[in-house]
Amino acid sequence: MASRKGEFGEPVVFDVDGFDVRISSPERVYFSARGETKLDLANYYLSVGDGIVNALRERPCMLHRFPDGVDGPKVHQKRLPRGAPEWVETVRLHFPRYGLHADELCVTKLADVIWAVQMSTVEFHPWNSRRADTEKPDEWRIDLDPMPEADFARVRRVAHVAHEVLDEIGATGWPKTSGGHGMHVYVRIRPEHGFHDVRRAALAFAREVERRAPDDVTTTWWRRDRDPSAIFVDYNQNARDHTIAAAYSVRGNTIGTVSTPVRWDEIDDVEPDDFTIATVPQRFAELGDLHAGIDDAVFDITPLLEWAERDERDGAETPPEPEGTGKP
Repeated sequence: MASRKGEFGEPVVFDVDGFDVRISSPERVYFSARGETKLDLANYYLSVGDGIVNALRERPCMLHRFPDGVDGPKVHQKRLPRGAPEWVETVRLHFPRYGLHADELCVTKLADVIWAVQMSTVEFHPWNSRRADTEKPDEWRIDLDPMPEADFARVRRVAHVAHEVLDEIGATGWPKTSGGHGMHVYVRIRPEHGFHDVRRAALAFAREVERRAPDDVTTTWWRRDRDPSAIFVDYNQNARDHTIAAAYSVRGNTIGTVSTPVRWDEIDDVEPDDFTIATVPQRFAELGDLHAGIDDAVFDITPLLEWAERDERDGAETPPEPEGTGKP
């Protein structure tokens, strides 16, 4: 049933660095556990503005929209929603499998993020490449994905092993909670390789982590064949058209968890559900963006590609390339 005009409050207009962004239905509840509204969501993103823009800047971005709040249906939006102001920028992506293209949101400023909230966006899922060359990733993503019977203590243990390997190869990892039950670690890389090779490098790294923690880690391709208590080091998040929630992205659950950057020395004390739209603003005000220096720590993945060649020579199976996230 259509809502009556004003049922969810009169529109609110924000001046976001000189751009007017109108938030309609500001009192619509988006997160049912504590009752946070669409306006609360907009205020959250304003409070972490430097962080979310740093995470999304110049990247094609898929939007997860919840027009009726997170208890309602989710819309996976690749194409920029209709009605965008002329100052919102896009980047064109091609999807050869379907013979189609899509003009996706390309965040360059905070007003773009707040406008996306107006369009009911809760989650921001950027590519690991940028507009300058969308086919050459500049971000290697390590996704520690717990299987159903794995607890977060196991995620913590695997994160420390991943950190150890990163240190040995001279790569700086930037950890964050996933906003769910896992963790992500991002590494800035030179945009010199295509998605296929970045995924090969990510798989070689995952296999090294598995060698060091065989009781905790799996790299098995088929989900049905994985140990249900293991952590899957998901190299597939580096495949083309695969995205995960950005740093500072809210997640579409009832408590509004946030994918939150953390320090390595915090990991043993981290509880993912502690980071929500209600708690992260104060943390951000105190600590700032813990990923602010990521662009200054660029890694050359050549050693990982050498590991991949070694593994392939030794007979390691090459898992199939995953499909993308669907038709644009």
